[in-house]
This record gives sequence, structure tokens and C-alpha cells, in this order.
Amino acid sequence: MATEADVRTALEEVMDPEILLSVIDLGLIKTVRMGENGKPTEVDMLLTTPFCPYAPMMVQNVTEAVEKVTGGPAKVEILPDAWDQSMMPDPSLLGHW
Repeated sequence: MATEADVRTALEEVMDPEILLSVIDLGLIKTVRMGENGKPTEVDMLLTTPFCPYAPMMVQNVTEAVEKVTGGPAKVEILPDAWDQSMMPDPSLLGHW
């Protein structure tokens, strides 16, 4: 059975196509609630900009990564909160951008 850590590890492969960092490196994944008894695993995430043109693709990529590791359905919710560099585990990663 997959754990939250397994899901977060899988999400390290989901990249923001403009910044070229993972949704984990950017601190975009806020909450992972593991699904039980057939319920979907739920992921709350932010976008780097409110009207990100890549939002549908990123949601799809996150959904697919979660479903691959859990073997069950996933639901991704985009939070309305604003993102900034301070949410990153290591803001120095943006130095190349």
C-alpha cells in the first residue's frame, strides 16, 4: 500500500514546464490525503501564477503520477492561494531561472 511519502516521491517527477523544477521542489503540493476504501487520494496544490497556461497539463500530470503509485483514483484541487519562493524547500534552486 502506498504512503504519502511514496506519493510525494512520485510527484518529484512532475515538472513545471516553464521553470523546469518539480512541483515538490517548487513547494506547490500543499496536502496529500491518502484515499481509503476506494476513495480517491486527494492532492491540494498551488500554481506559480493564478492564470498559469499549463494548469490543465500540470493537474493531469499530478493525477497520473498519484494514480500510478497508489493504483487508485486521484483528485487534484487547485488552491486559490498565491505562491511565492518562500514556499520552496530550497529557494536557491530558482537561481538558474
